Amino acid sequence: MQLRKYKHFASVVGLVLGVLCAVEAAKVNKHKPWIETTYHGIVTENDDKVLLDPPLIALDKDAPLQYAERFEVTFTKEGEICGFRIHGQNVPFEAVVLDKSTGEGVIRAKDKLDCELQKEHTFTIQAYDCGEGPDGVNMKKSHKSTVHIQVNDINEYSPVFKDKSYKATVIEGKKYDSILKVEAVDADCSFQFSQICSYEIVTPDVPFTIDKDGFIKNTEKLNYSKERMYKLTVTAYDCGKNRASEDVLVKINIKPTCKPGWQGFNKRTEYEPGTGSLALFPSMHLDTCEEPITSIRANIELETNHIGKGCDRDTYSEKSLHKLCGASTGTVELLPAPSSSANWTVGLPTDNGHDSDQVFEFNGTQAIKVPEGVVSTSLKEPFTISVWMRHGPGAREKETILCNSDKTDMNRHHYSFYVHNCRLILLLRQDPAEIENYKPAEFHWKLDQVCDKEWHHYLLNVEFPAVALFVDGATFEPFLVTEDYPLHSSKIDTQLTIGACWQDLGHVNETLSEPSTGGNARMSQFFRGNLAGLMIRSGKLENKKVIDCLYTCKEGLDVQLPEEVASAIKVEFNPNQSSLTVEGDDIEAFDKVMQHISYLNSRQFPTPGIRHLRVSTTVKCFNEETCISVPDIEGYVMVLQPEEPKISLSGIDHFARGAAEFESPEGVKLFPELLIVSTIIREVEVDTEPDTTEGAEDDPTVQETVVSEEITHNLDTCEVMALGEELDAEHETLELDQTQVQQNGLEMTSSNLGLILTGVNTMAKYQQVLRLIHYKNWHTEALFDRKFKLVCSELNGRYISNDFKVEVNVIHTANPIDHANNAMVQPNFINPVHHASVDLSGHNLVNTHQASVVPSAATIVIVVCVSFLVFMIILGVFRIRSAHQRTIRDTEGGKENEMDWDDSALTITVNPMETYEDQHSSEEEEEEEEESEDGEEEDDITSAESESSEDEEAGQPEDQQGTSRQQQLEWDDSTLTY
Repeated sequence: MQLRKYKHFASVVGLVLGVLCAVEAAKVNKHKPWIETTYHGIVTENDDKVLLDPPLIALDKDAPLQYAERFEVTFTKEGEICGFRIHGQNVPFEAVVLDKSTGEGVIRAKDKLDCELQKEHTFTIQAYDCGEGPDGVNMKKSHKSTVHIQVNDINEYSPVFKDKSYKATVIEGKKYDSILKVEAVDADCSFQFSQICSYEIVTPDVPFTIDKDGFIKNTEKLNYSKERMYKLTVTAYDCGKNRASEDVLVKINIKPTCKPGWQGFNKRTEYEPGTGSLALFPSMHLDTCEEPITSIRANIELETNHIGKGCDRDTYSEKSLHKLCGASTGTVELLPAPSSSANWTVGLPTDNGHDSDQVFEFNGTQAIKVPEGVVSTSLKEPFTISVWMRHGPGAREKETILCNSDKTDMNRHHYSFYVHNCRLILLLRQDPAEIENYKPAEFHWKLDQVCDKEWHHYLLNVEFPAVALFVDGATFEPFLVTEDYPLHSSKIDTQLTIGACWQDLGHVNETLSEPSTGGNARMSQFFRGNLAGLMIRSGKLENKKVIDCLYTCKEGLDVQLPEEVASAIKVEFNPNQSSLTVEGDDIEAFDKVMQHISYLNSRQFPTPGIRHLRVSTTVKCFNEETCISVPDIEGYVMVLQPEEPKISLSGIDHFARGAAEFESPEGVKLFPELLIVSTIIREVEVDTEPDTTEGAEDDPTVQETVVSEEITHNLDTCEVMALGEELDAEHETLELDQTQVQQNGLEMTSSNLGLILTGVNTMAKYQQVLRLIHYKNWHTEALFDRKFKLVCSELNGRYISNDFKVEVNVIHTANPIDHANNAMVQPNFINPVHHASVDLSGHNLVNTHQASVVPSAATIVIVVCVSFLVFMIILGVFRIRSAHQRTIRDTEGGKENEMDWDDSALTITVNPMETYEDQHSSEEEEEEEEESEDGEEEDDITSAESESSEDEEAGQPEDQQGTSRQQQLEWDDSTLTY
């Protein structure tokens, strides 16, 4: 029993010792606290408590066992949680222990949180226990755990609109999917409170709606006449139902229906000749009705088809143009204006609506033969064919422009220039050769210009076997060349025709064309269209500048691109600058280029009238379905009437010469001191002093004055005509050195009516040549006077000079010398007179027949006596005039006495029966009055000065009284002594 007690006691002691050992062991801090590795928390902006998931609890294995509470044991703090530590920079949170024994804690905000500043916070946290012993030495820390805390938003802000106001412009009569968009923002940080959930138009009864995204559109078509502008008040709500702090004002302007097109276009533009270039669209701009565009293309056309051959070229004949361009040598005009010397174009319909060389119409029934000798038919040397042609749609039949074919027996075409199915074809058959090989015979060009009903200039340079074609100055290569054998040798004459081919229908045609059958010789392959300026020139035109000169137009479109838009806009011209294309994608740059387009006419005297103008525009848009259509605009340039030149011919208009001079080999010069002057009259405004005369400002006559200005330009024709009886080739002639004519680049034709000088040249050249014209008469016994008229013109008669008339008197000696030899033998003329009539441009000839009177012996005696008496009187008069000039002029002021002194002979003869009437126009009479008044200021006129005085005043008309002149005398005092 004792043993049992001992064993029981021993067991109790063991238990107590075990407990004591356990308690002793508990006093040692062996373990670290433990917490979760990650925590997630939520906190509201206006709260400081953070809700964590999972809750913040720290555990420590050093805590006492659960049975230990049964014993009265003093516990230590090694198993308790004393705190939490937060790691991070500027973390606005703190961790607090709620229960040390359980390790429970909480995280809370130290200050008020702002979601708008930071929505989320992330940091680390550690738990630590209370350590060992009463002082808590050697405390243990848990591992670091990550904490994510989200700050929940509260709806503290209201929506605010981005702009203070909105405005838009719409076009009436159109419903828009969207006119404009308003936009508001909310400063809250959460999706719910920062999003704008709806917009609202506060203004009642307006035809507009707004959707949740802020897009405003109209609910009905708007009318500009009903309302020109709507003012709408719009507000916004966020998803927390907060309304905008301030509503916004929206203005919507209603614009009348927009019609895309050019604005600021003047239909009429006046052009004053000689002013250079003129802007056509100085203030024009394109209105695209605010449609987004990708490109613009405009074509500007200047229509001048009614002017001659398509533009305002110099109104010289084509032959004159060849000369001006440097291709005058060997040029033959095949379609000259009808005249008596070139009459093969008579009967062809012409176009008289222009002032350039003649345009001929061929309607498929007319053709003309060129007379023999006009053109050499030899084609061995290089030659050139040039022509202006306007031709319509092509036909299946050949249409001949120029053809040289056999005159009889056969139908061979030696050369032919024709149109066939919009093709231009040159047929060129070679002459017989020793070796008959195939050679190029037909050259074909397929050209759109042949059938477009527009005027084009065609030039063929033929240097066999090479043929070059220039159309409007541009070179075209033949697309087909066919070959044929040379022609067989024959002695058949050829016939050159225009507008058709001459052929004998009874024979087979040896050309490449189809054979013809049956019938007599007639014309075939007629041309339908218009031709002008058909020329053949011997020798090839080597210089391209010459070809360009023949085609160049004097008027057209021009543009000077501004530097800032030169690279953005593309501009292209057609060859004659009658149209241009402008293309680009920048509408502002495009408008600037259009505003710099101008009209330019470099002619000195341009053809007045209308030039039609058309602008066609194509616009491409981003959305092709809604692309705008810009209508064409049409206007015109009115070229005003130029200030016309007045061509004045002046010089000695009346003189007398001895009969011997007329019969001499040199003859008498008709125009020794001829002067050709051209002037224009300008009206110039005059600045008047405002205080000079009361009411002067109301007087229109003092605002402008007339100024005569001398100008220089060319003449193309001068005609010298005999007045009265026609020239009698048996005893009189007008002579001019042909070498001088050619050296001055002129041509001369003569007839029994007079001389005609032609060719474009300066007034100085014409003046020089006209002064060399001599009149010779080797049968002067019955001749007492002879009258001539000189008329010059330019631009094919567009401007004509005054009629300058010259009268020459023949002075017969008292003892006439027998000139039998001169009467019997006709001298050799440099340019013999032909009896063929010459067309003198419509100037009427006065057929005044002078009576031939042979003086008797008694008459001669009377004449000698009267002559001596008159001589003595005049000698006395001149002596008195030398001492008393002023007195004599006052008494004799109403009389005009022209004298021509000649001291080449020993005798003095007077024909008192001679008188003549003034033949000058009223316009010249006015000029004579002015010069007569000036002449009265001269102090003295001696016998030596009288002839030069006459020369200066020669050709000037009489006063306006229309009275007959006093008898004019020519004195010969070279051998008299006094």
